[in-house]
Amino acid sequence: MSDPPLASAGPDAVVDEHRLEGLIVEAQIALPFELPALANRCAAALGLDTALIYLADLQQRLLIPLDESGEPLAVDGSTAGWAYRTVSPRVAGDGDGVIVWMPLVDGAERLGVLAVRTAALDGVRMRRSRMLAHLFAMLITSKRTYSDWLAARARTTGVGLPAEMLRAFLPPHTVGSRRCLSTAVLEPAYDIAGDAFDHSVIKNVLHTVILDSMGHDLTAGLTTSVAMAAARNARRGGGDLADVVGSVDQALARWQPDHFCTGVLCRLDAETGVLHWVNCGHPPPLLIRAERVLEGALDSPPQPPIGLAGQLAPTARQVHETTLEPGDRVLLYTDGAVEARDADGAQFGLDRFTDFIIRSSSAGERPAEVLRLLIHAILDHQCNHLRADATILIFEWRPQNR
Repeated sequence: MSDPPLASAGPDAVVDEHRLEGLIVEAQIALPFELPALANRCAAALGLDTALIYLADLQQRLLIPLDESGEPLAVDGSTAGWAYRTVSPRVAGDGDGVIVWMPLVDGAERLGVLAVRTAALDGVRMRRSRMLAHLFAMLITSKRTYSDWLAARARTTGVGLPAEMLRAFLPPHTVGSRRCLSTAVLEPAYDIAGDAFDHSVIKNVLHTVILDSMGHDLTAGLTTSVAMAAARNARRGGGDLADVVGSVDQALARWQPDHFCTGVLCRLDAETGVLHWVNCGHPPPLLIRAERVLEGALDSPPQPPIGLAGQLAPTARQVHETTLEPGDRVLLYTDGAVEARDADGAQFGLDRFTDFIIRSSSAGERPAEVLRLLIHAILDHQCNHLRADATILIFEWRPQNR
């Protein structure tokens, strides 16, 4: 049986609800490679012309079309990229009408953009374009967990085995709620070894982790993977911060003896702003308040790395506490982010690192965009060849967003 005809596609067009319901049901069982065709059919059901899905690649330099016949678009310097960078719709004229570039966002995570083509634009079509973007953001998020095709489309080169293993553990770049936000980046995107980050919101509590394992090989990746799994296991079991660190210590001592990692684990109560953290042999977190770094605000007495066994193992971990002010940002990083060297041997440096974040934030860039620009600046400084992994995570307390 053929689909019933659609009503006129004018501003007051009536959506054929039966056809749209059928497409939504179809979307639940559609395979990822069928999404491009499904997007077009959904667009037609909404009185639009076409819809094309683009996903950001691992380095967030390109927007890759899911339609395999399409060409990638640059994140920097394109209309599509502007919509992705700012998480705002962008309208561009076209010979046959207009294209509405809608950001594809899952919660706080930027996925890519949706290009909706329509003969003319009005409030109704704009709202329906936004609805379509929301729908396909959810579809992509749900289907990417079980499809290698979506993962492959977002890659521009081969991925090393350690990176493949660790990427299976990594959460989205950005997570958060109305009261807090955490975002992170990791390079080199295709050949990471021992760095990793984790963040999760449980009710009104934000948990963050940054890790840097000894070595730059598959063993380093295994060490980090065990550490990530142990931290999540303890966290999901209801353990407090000391329990989480203790579980990671025990897991590494048992399953990866003679291997360890440094790291910082944090717990932020987004209701009160109370921050707890444990620093295990890692560069101290930085507190940014009112567009400046508060020197030494989150320094703490040195503690051994995670995973030391026998007599080297710490008897107990020290958990430190402070209370943040609204708008405070906490910055975690691995040493590869500040020790990157240019051709003359000059380091990128901590001052340049923090200054970049403060200036970009002051210019109105969103946290995820600040880190995207920063990691690219670090890569450019070292001619796109990092000698060590570079991982950056920043989280913000914003209780005014209730």
